[in-house]
Amino acid sequence: MSSWINYKFEVPKERRVRYIVHTDCKNEADDQFTLCHALMTDKLDIKGIIAGHFDKGNGNRFPEKKTACASYDEIKKIMSLMDLTDHYPVFLGAPEGLPDETTPIITEAAEFIVKEAMKDDPRPLYIGMQGAITDLASAILMEPEICSRMTCIWIGGGDYPLGGPEFNLANDICGANVVFQSEMPVWQITKSVYKKFAVSLAELQTKVMCRGKIGRYLFSQMAEFNKNSLQFRDWPHGEIWALGDEGCICALLEEHEKTDGYEMIPAPRIEADMNYSEGGKEKKIRVYRDMDVRLDLEDLFAKLEINYPL
Repeated sequence: MSSWINYKFEVPKERRVRYIVHTDCKNEADDQFTLCHALMTDKLDIKGIIAGHFDKGNGNRFPEKKTACASYDEIKKIMSLMDLTDHYPVFLGAPEGLPDETTPIITEAAEFIVKEAMKDDPRPLYIGMQGAITDLASAILMEPEICSRMTCIWIGGGDYPLGGPEFNLANDICGANVVFQSEMPVWQITKSVYKKFAVSLAELQTKVMCRGKIGRYLFSQMAEFNKNSLQFRDWPHGEIWALGDEGCICALLEEHEKTDGYEMIPAPRIEADMNYSEGGKEKKIRVYRDMDVRLDLEDLFAKLEINYPL
């Protein structure tokens, strides 16, 4: 158990898994919650945190090709507010999506993924992709052998069978095709499923805001973003938010024997309009149709209460 965690239970070392957090942490307001949740989840032996880009959804908030840098700074801020400065290494990802499906963007983040995947460690390795999939795609192009040594959990893509516009996918369609058409196991959490992790701002005010420096910040940055995002026509919705990136944590909290929430389907190709087409390979990916939202959100709130008491 991590020394700073206050739980009265222990996760056996045989049940812990290696985990890489990949987050476009300054994109909007929910990545911060999931980063915090991951750091409080003792089942996850976190090997590193990667700052991802959101360049195509930047909206001129940051200089061009500097969104990954903004995510990096936000990750560092979250860790500081949790009193975890320097507890985990943080790596800077690519500044934008892949130029094509054969050319990697070589960064410290992609090199870290390769290094961790190639370690002689019998425990499974997962990477929770909470945004654009660029850095994982680059790592695969750099060293295809990593595909047999780790699993990708990706928040992204439209709903099946058609697909369609979706933010994380829009930031790197080429990268998504690289990962989908590779040999790496993929667990995909599409738009309608990640939208199920809905909370109200009133709920967050009562359950999160009171939880020390980190709780105040998690709530206040979301309330501020909610108030100042009127340039978007239909979103945010006013009093609610989907903590969609929580799907990465939920996939590893749920019982492995619970198989009724997903199905295995042939890995598609993704077209320029973000619609799905036949992939032409025998590879199948796990696509979630439902997740245990109650389990995940109550776990988040409980861990905040335990580790950051009044």
